[in-house]
Amino acid sequence: MALGGIFQAAALAAQVARGGLVDALALEASVESLFQRSAASVADVYGGPAGVAGGLEVLLGQLAARPGGTRNIEVSRYVIALLHLERKLIKRPAMLEQIADGIDSAAQRREHFPLLHPNILAQLADIYVNTISTLQPRIMIQGEPLHLQNPDNVHKIRTLLLAGIRSAMLWRQCGGNRLQILIGRKRLITNGEKLLGEIRAAATPGGA
Repeated sequence: MALGGIFQAAALAAQVARGGLVDALALEASVESLFQRSAASVADVYGGPAGVAGGLEVLLGQLAARPGGTRNIEVSRYVIALLHLERKLIKRPAMLEQIADGIDSAAQRREHFPLLHPNILAQLADIYVNTISTLQPRIMIQGEPLHLQNPDNVHKIRTLLLAGIRSAMLWRQCGGNRLQILIGRKRLITNGEKLLGEIRAAATPGGA
């Protein structure tokens, strides 16, 4: 689920940059994960396994795609960059504390605004700009100028990248590492398909 969270954040950021629109439920689950710092389980971070269903689909599409298939190189590049930056971030305790303080401040503002309100997204985006964005190499998002020049879209993209870092940190805490993506592809695909099947079954009337 944590790896699916990384792919979901990366894919949503790419979608905002390319088309300006994303699935609201997936966006909400990714943004909400930033505020779940003491969740009882990985599933709770995303509001349940269904919160990363979209990310799992992207993950499987990326890992299982054959040459000439549907692999999105752009999303893969963002995921790799997020994993790289997370490793740099964990060596900077002062920056981690700065991010935590910023999220606490945004949490207080949520008493007055809904999760996806522009004010909340703008504040979360500022956290990214003042912390993660100062690390090298910076993630360069490609997209349509029309959408990238829209301040609300820019705030969404930066917030999603921050959420991607959060998921990358969670994945590492669960024992994940970049090498597993390379040599453990088959196992990741098997586990991802199983989890996605369970999510779909639960969403079907009468499903378990």
